[in-house]
Amino acid sequence: MTPTASERISPTAYATGYFWYRHGLSHPALATEEGRRIDRIVRPLLLGTRLLGGFSLDALMLARHRGIDRVLGDAIEQGRIGQVIEIAAGLSPRGWDLKQRFGERLTYIETDLPQMVALKQRLLADGGLLTPGHSVVALDALADSGPQSLAALAKTLDPKVGTAIVTEGLMNYLDPATAQGVWRRIAATLAQFPQGFYLNDLYLKQRRNNPAAAAFGALLSAFVRGRMHVHFSNAEEVAAVMKSCGFADVMLHQPSTLEETRRYAGIRGGDSVLILEARAAGKA
Repeated sequence: MTPTASERISPTAYATGYFWYRHGLSHPALATEEGRRIDRIVRPLLLGTRLLGGFSLDALMLARHRGIDRVLGDAIEQGRIGQVIEIAAGLSPRGWDLKQRFGERLTYIETDLPQMVALKQRLLADGGLLTPGHSVVALDALADSGPQSLAALAKTLDPKVGTAIVTEGLMNYLDPATAQGVWRRIAATLAQFPQGFYLNDLYLKQRRNNPAAAAFGALLSAFVRGRMHVHFSNAEEVAAVMKSCGFADVMLHQPSTLEETRRYAGIRGGDSVLILEARAAGKA
């Protein structure tokens, strides 16, 4: 069957997967030839953006990834979280990495559209990277019900174990109404567990005042053939919207406050990303 446009693997998914490998965060099994080829084309453009405008996509990407890893890793280490769903995981190494660190203490479910799921399953299997409690499944984050919905997936988890949901790199592809629909589904899902954490990279409009950043945003929008969305103007708006979607508590982590991301806080690009941690009320 020929995949539809929405099911085909995005070039950015290949490129991001190779980016993690190039920076020593991923396993060679997840570094595809497609990713290497795209990375070789895009890197000179990113270097030009850095030299001309001081904006570093590398710093932004590393700040968001390492920041989420730190907050999520702390929650797992402290025993608050034992199950993770990563939505639109792509070729991220996070599932493999965290399973290496926490082993049987952690159930990790990577999700994406069917074409990416098939590729990720193959790469993980060929590399011998799949371990018990680590799986890759198809998910439609926009579905309220059905076999590929978040609601259906949640029913396969242990309702007595704290659960986290991660959407790194996803939400800025969605328009505000669609994004809020996804947040409502996530909040409703996490409320079924004793503790529920949602983690996402987040950007504020007031921070995007760098011409190089704007130019890169336009370039990326053209590359993915769709508009990129920045959903919030300030921290107060973040809290209001997330609480309206069903979350009980909202926290924004700045790169300068986390040891793993402090090195990027002084770099234009790295200073533009925040780590959103939103907690569901959870069941008693």
